[in-house]
Amino acid sequence: MNLSDREISAEIVESCRQGDRDAFRSLYELYKDRVYSIALYFYHGDAVAAGDATQQVFLRLMTHIGKFRGDSDFATWLYRIVVNVCRDSARRYSSRREDSGAGLARVSVAASYDDQLAQNEIASAVRAAVSSLPPKLRLPILLRHFDQLSYGQMAAVLQCSAGTVASRLSRGHRLLAEKLARLRGSAQRVAED
Repeated sequence: MNLSDREISAEIVESCRQGDRDAFRSLYELYKDRVYSIALYFYHGDAVAAGDATQQVFLRLMTHIGKFRGDSDFATWLYRIVVNVCRDSARRYSSRREDSGAGLARVSVAASYDDQLAQNEIASAVRAAVSSLPPKLRLPILLRHFDQLSYGQMAAVLQCSAGTVASRLSRGHRLLAEKLARLRGSAQRVAED
């Protein structure tokens, strides 16, 4: 079933409330990659933690679908669950694993091994820069750039004002620019040597 968020109707939500496995499967298929992507960046590229969080999100979805009133888009409500699960499990999740290499979409095949190596290093640096942001700044960046949520939707998900979202995005972008500029400066120095 190929659904968009606009097609998540009251009928589908009601089917989920009644335990319809096909309706749950449709929601899962539609949102699993987006949920996993947000969790992966939240957990600094830790695929195991992101997978655990994704499972928790869909378990909560199954058990709390009755609480969805339809006051907001279904995606906004689901992303609020994602944020809560990530924050809750981050408090409990103590062991951090090295970056598994998952994360940003894989770059296209490079013309040479050196090009591919350079692209992988850049992707890794961007992933590390995003992952190093404090959660308050990281979550708005992920919601905006990976899921193209509007400021209003992000405000609903993060339970803050649109102005706060704008401020956090601005600070997050500024920090990312600083981190990536330092990285670019280091790369230029290495190239000159």
